[in-house]
Amino acid sequence: MKNFSKSKVPAAVLTVFLLVAVAVMPVMAGGGRQAADGRISVRYVCLVKGIPYFDPIIKGLKEVVEAQGGVFRDTAPDQSDAVAQIALVEAAIQDKVNVILVSPSAPDTLNTAFDKARAAGIKVLCVNDDILGNESHRDAAVLACDYDQLALDSFVKFAEAMNYRGKFVALSSKSDTPFQNNQIDIYRKVMAGDAKYRNMELVEVLYGNDEVTKSLTEAEVAIQKYPDLAGIIAPTTVAVIAAAQAVENAGLGDKIVVYGLGTPNQSREFLKSGVLDGAMLWDTYRQGKVAGALAMLMARGEFTPRPGASFNAGEYGSTNVLTNNVIYGGPPAEFTKTTVDSYDF
Repeated sequence: MKNFSKSKVPAAVLTVFLLVAVAVMPVMAGGGRQAADGRISVRYVCLVKGIPYFDPIIKGLKEVVEAQGGVFRDTAPDQSDAVAQIALVEAAIQDKVNVILVSPSAPDTLNTAFDKARAAGIKVLCVNDDILGNESHRDAAVLACDYDQLALDSFVKFAEAMNYRGKFVALSSKSDTPFQNNQIDIYRKVMAGDAKYRNMELVEVLYGNDEVTKSLTEAEVAIQKYPDLAGIIAPTTVAVIAAAQAVENAGLGDKIVVYGLGTPNQSREFLKSGVLDGAMLWDTYRQGKVAGALAMLMARGEFTPRPGASFNAGEYGSTNVLTNNVIYGGPPAEFTKTTVDSYDF
């Protein structure tokens, strides 16, 4: 038998071998690439800078990734803009991360960037919102809870507070934001499907772009435009506080019902004063931790999402994958003046 340890390898062959080896070394079983020091690298592209709502999601992600030895980094555009998010996804691809998590600003703008990332072996997860109708461009989506049920529950509470009568506006984010559009569509379907809502009228949908000043201005304009306005429902954490502030500034807390999606810490003051009739949301910290657990499992090649499968989300136990590879972080929660102090986020 020939002793290969003593045989000579042609220089050209050795060079090719070394180049291939260098190219292959960073590639992991999960299909992505390691950070420069060999650790799993996870990048989160948030919706926009400066919204406190996302802070617990970032905290949960960071804790899980770093506890498992990974490298975590979050980034976000200065304004809520899907085109701006593309550049951040492209940067993550250039950095050869293992997993990119994105809270998308639009349902289809990121498709090409997502496809490019996945072609490079990077896992792509949506967090907090999904690219509805374009789910094939990402691997899975970790949503906070069943958003359709949330829309139904929050609208029912809002309607009850309005005594099922009067004009109201919906103060939303942007005109093309998937989550808010779906929430408002469900409001309309609920009203159309039950006669008890026949005396309620959605007179206008307003857009505050998830910016505090613009949302406040839109709410103030609505109050002036509709002197008989009976309610404002806001399916965004920025808008619901802006609506409550506008109603308080106008001294109409006893005439205009305000309800929507808000964090307990942001909502507390207005709930206790009675200006905000109630708020619903979910545990955003838990959502971040579930997303982090899934990201690490996928990066290591230990789990592939598919409907009917389940994975271990750490302290939250077995978590199911649903249709279109959607995962719920947990159940929704309602905050009122009597329950809000039980929460801190």
